[in-house]
Amino acid sequence: MEGTRTRTVLVTGGGGSGRTTVAAATALAAAGSGRRTLLLSAEDPALLGALFGTDGADGTDGAGGEGGEGASREVAPGLVLSRLDSGADFRARAVALQERARSALDLLGAEPLDDDELAEPPGADAFALLRALRSAHDPAAHDPAAHDPAGGGPYDLVVADMPPVGPAVRTLALPEHTRRWLRRLLPPERQAARALRPVLAQLAGVPMPARSLYEAAGRLDRELAAVQAVVESPGTTVRLVVEPGPAAVRALRAARAGLALHGLAPDAVVANRLLPTASPDPWLAGLASRQQEALKELLDDCPSGPAAVCELPHLGREPQGAADLGELAERLPPPGPPPGFPPGAAPGGDRAEGPWAVEDRLADEGVLLWRLPLPGAVRETLSLVRRGDEVVVTTGPFRRVLPLPAALCRCAVAGARLADGELTVRFEPEPGLWPARD
Repeated sequence: MEGTRTRTVLVTGGGGSGRTTVAAATALAAAGSGRRTLLLSAEDPALLGALFGTDGADGTDGAGGEGGEGASREVAPGLVLSRLDSGADFRARAVALQERARSALDLLGAEPLDDDELAEPPGADAFALLRALRSAHDPAAHDPAAHDPAGGGPYDLVVADMPPVGPAVRTLALPEHTRRWLRRLLPPERQAARALRPVLAQLAGVPMPARSLYEAAGRLDRELAAVQAVVESPGTTVRLVVEPGPAAVRALRAARAGLALHGLAPDAVVANRLLPTASPDPWLAGLASRQQEALKELLDDCPSGPAAVCELPHLGREPQGAADLGELAERLPPPGPPPGFPPGAAPGGDRAEGPWAVEDRLADEGVLLWRLPLPGAVRETLSLVRRGDEVVVTTGPFRRVLPLPAALCRCAVAGARLADGELTVRFEPEPGLWPARD
């Protein structure tokens, strides 16, 4: 997937803030500019059909296919809409897995489950979304046994209508977390000892993991790595949607901190459903005034100033059809990298500049500084714990385990400071591990 020209915009925000509408408008604007665009959404087919004004067209619900169950359909010139059906995706993959394991099931006398017996488990929607993102970037990776959400790609832009920001951040972090768990439970280096497995099994008195287990773990790791590459790609950006209000401002700060913790930053903050400020109705004028107060806080919070906040008016109704979407699309900025924060910035390595950088102050202060940008983080909900060669960073409900750069593995944590949206961790060299300086 390296070198792919496909860009990705992940649209998330508060529950009920209008994420699906903004995602649809973003996709429509991109298609109108000549880019072949894919919109991925798990939203209700009736809502998607109403948004694009295709409800009931050709005997369908407007979301693609009969009932909108996971099919793809061109809803505007250059724009393909694919409704994600996590239940159908899970059932198809479960049936395919049973087919691959049929010989083992027959040996155990087990009776395979039928398609209509398989109920979607919690978390299936997250995996379906991640697989859809990978398939859109790499159609060759599509599993023929499952639904293809890519709708025939390749695409210049993929717009993903994500869940609310908390579940969205956890979904985007899932590939990295799962790969780390796999490495802990089945370290790849242990495969080298498979020739000694019978001897080790006799010595330990317990059976050793079979080769097939490592092979399955390896396949899963490669799939997760491909998804993680999409999430961390410089071509992937996030668009945050908020409906201005006191709660929305607090939620935005937490969202920005959670995204930054995973190396992501918004390319735009969309202030949605803004009421007119010159209303003669005192009740409506009061609501608009409170919105404007919250909007000012949003503008003050965004480091790059007003250009980072996009304002969308309330249409006085739920957006319906291409005309309403087009009106909103004209006000949205084109997708692009967030200012001053390369998306997908990874914490590993000994880099001298950029976010996650290690600054050498050994000569002057005897310390190394590790800088982690965490805009929106607050001291009360921030914690940092050193575990061997890793650091566990928690901000609000979000947590990430960061591998230390090689130079810092030989140092001890001497303190940490949060200021101006940046966490700075001080490391002092361990005398027995650090080379002496003349």
